[in-house]
Amino acid sequence: MMGSRATVVAAQLAIILLTLAVWQWAFDLKPYADWLVPGLLDPYFISKPSEIWTQLLRLACLTNPTGDWLLGQDGAVMACLAQNDNNLWIATLVTLTNTLWGFAIGVASGYIVGLLLGQSTFLSRVFEPFLVALNSIPRIALVPIVVMMFGIGDTSKIVTAWLLVFFLVFFNTFEGARQVDQTLVSMSRLLQAKDWQVTSKIIIPSTLTWVFASLTPAISFALIGVIVGEFIGARQGLGRIMMEAQARGQSSVMMATVIVLMTIGVILALGVKSMQTYLLRWQNTGH
Repeated sequence: MMGSRATVVAAQLAIILLTLAVWQWAFDLKPYADWLVPGLLDPYFISKPSEIWTQLLRLACLTNPTGDWLLGQDGAVMACLAQNDNNLWIATLVTLTNTLWGFAIGVASGYIVGLLLGQSTFLSRVFEPFLVALNSIPRIALVPIVVMMFGIGDTSKIVTAWLLVFFLVFFNTFEGARQVDQTLVSMSRLLQAKDWQVTSKIIIPSTLTWVFASLTPAISFALIGVIVGEFIGARQGLGRIMMEAQARGQSSVMMATVIVLMTIGVILALGVKSMQTYLLRWQNTGH
């Protein structure tokens, strides 16, 4: 088992190193083998790993524009951070905070509405056509309207994230509530269980699997919603850094921001997965 795991890790590292090597040096061979090197590797569009690393250090105020380290200089890092109210740390914090708020509100509201409609045949028949119609609207197309309504502050980013998360969680919860084993519900009724007991002991646990199946894509959608909102208009955030870099033609800064976003997305997804494992630890998964 250990050997197999080590082989997998070694293969993954080899793929990463090969990708970085091709990314860093392959385009230098284009004058000699134009047919072999795709134009996609042009550093003008995707920069190079070494330049991206340099920009990450500069954006984080760990080095100055000339490449000198600021960590060993008294007050240099703080002075650098103070010069830019949208430095990498603040931008990351703003984007992450808005993502988590949009995710939390979207999950809570989607779950509650899905649970209510999933348990009520009458309410589901009344509201389902409207919800399906609203879900058919590309939410990204609503971002300019949301920004116009709520301004370029954090609220519009949270609302955009909520729009993307709500329907994903709602439909999973709704379907999960409708798939609850009715035999268990009937038996609990025979045992004189009250409505709140049926809901808390049977329906909610049964729908948790459906809900958690939607949380990993939901957290990614929340991050996407915030970034798109920041593209449209924002005072701070990683999306604003990308738009400013795009206006200046700084591909290395844009790619550095993409790396940060990818890191955030992976951490959030792992966090959701860990939470799912903990909350659903009572289930027999068969592993």
